Parts: sequence; C-alpha cells; structure tokens
Amino acid sequence: MGSLHKIPVSVLFLLFSSLASGGDPYFTPAGAAEAGMNYSCTMKQGFWSSFHNQALLADHRNLSAGISYENRFNISELGTRSAALILPAGKSTLGAFFSNFGYRDFMRQTAGISCGMRVSEKLSAGVQIDYFGEGSPGEYAKRHDLTFEAGVLLLADDNITIGIHLFNPVPNSLRKSYLPSSIRVGAGIKLSEVLFASSEIQAGTAIKLTFRTGFEYESVKNFRIRGGFCTENTSFSFGCGYGFKPVTIDLGFVTHERLGITSSASLIFRIK
Repeated sequence: MGSLHKIPVSVLFLLFSSLASGGDPYFTPAGAAEAGMNYSCTMKQGFWSSFHNQALLADHRNLSAGISYENRFNISELGTRSAALILPAGKSTLGAFFSNFGYRDFMRQTAGISCGMRVSEKLSAGVQIDYFGEGSPGEYAKRHDLTFEAGVLLLADDNITIGIHLFNPVPNSLRKSYLPSSIRVGAGIKLSEVLFASSEIQAGTAIKLTFRTGFEYESVKNFRIRGGFCTENTSFSFGCGYGFKPVTIDLGFVTHERLGITSSASLIFRIK
C-alpha cells in the first residue's frame, strides 16, 4: 500500500511544480528580486538573473555569493532552496548554481556551471551546463538528465537592453527521456536613474505562449520596490529589496489565481 501511495504524491508534486513555474516543471525560480518582477529578467542586470540568462554574467566583476528560498503556496514540502556563486575570471565571468526542490519522499535537484563574457562593446553571450536529478525513496527509478542553456544580451541603446535565452535546444529524439525546451525574449528600458521597466515573452514545448512584464523603482537610496504581471494563471507579483555593503536583502511575492501566494527571500553577499 505504501508503494502505491507514492505514485499520486509524485504526480501531485509535478503538477504543483508546473503550476508555480509558468507550466515548465524545470524552471528554477531563483531570486526574490526576480520573483518581485514576475521573472521578467532576461535582460536585467542582477545576481540571480544571471542564471536566467548567462550573458548577464559578463558585467559581474565582483566575487559574489547568494542564497535563496521560495515557499510555494506556504507548503514547506514544495519549497525550493538555491545557492550560487559568481567568480570573475579574466575577460569572462564564471558561475555555479545549485537548487533543491521538494522533500524526503520526492526531490528534484538542479546544478549548473556557467560562463559569460563580452563579445563586443554592445554584445554579451553566455552558456551553462545543467544537471537534473529526480527521485523518491524505495524501488522507483531515479532520473538523471544533462543539457545546456545559452543566452545573449544586446545593448540596443544606452538605456535599452534586449535579452534572448534558450533552454535545452536539443531534440528529444537524441535523449532517452523527455526534457522540455523553451525560448525567452525580452527587452528592458531604463526610464530614469531610479526606474527600470521590462517585458518578455516565453514559448516552449511544455508551456503556452506566456507574456511577462515588470518594473523596479528605487524610491530612496538603496531601497527598491518591484512589481510585475504574468499571463500564465493571471499572476501578479510585488516585492522589495534593500542593499547595504556588502549585503543585499530581497523579498518577493507571486500570486496564483487559484492556489494563493508564493513568497521568496534571498541574500546576496559581495565578497570582493
């Protein structure tokens, strides 16, 4: 009876994971600042956004580390814990990322090694190798997958950036197991010294066409207010963040039209 009980539990976890991540169960919701803008971040400089588009790593010239936690619908078993490191290395910047979702009876782990660099004055590019591990205790088979993701960042104007990100651009015919693919394209504009706005679209094999938009406003020095919207599940978001050397603290909240609110918190440490 115990073995039969685990099957619907795993299916339920996959369902909740898809509902909370724009329909893509392999989307890693890292970063409370990004959550506050409903993950409209493929073109916006930021510690965690660099793992949503690795081309953004190119402009990080400080050794930095971060931790992040997402509490999905206030259910601890659906929590996602993430940690990352950014390390400048000559003309390029390296990144390392690890995330753990779930609890003892169903768990998914994600790890990635990434690199970003400037190709020209207005163009940056980056790539990341990903590992996904998934399983539950008992006799059920554990799953392991390898893939990669890549992105570019274009400085179209002094105040306008365009980001393009591809996840798993590998035909599933070359795989033993299915892994979704997706593309995200976004543009951001710095409307003033204290206001940034962004919009992006996402399409993929596991999701419907999705539109996201967000903003970040520095109301007082080092204190930022954020908001966003996503067409998937008519989701609104809001959040805030405060930076004081060498630490930045961010909070983010994302709504779901049926399942409630998902909250996120993250800390970023600029080591050097």
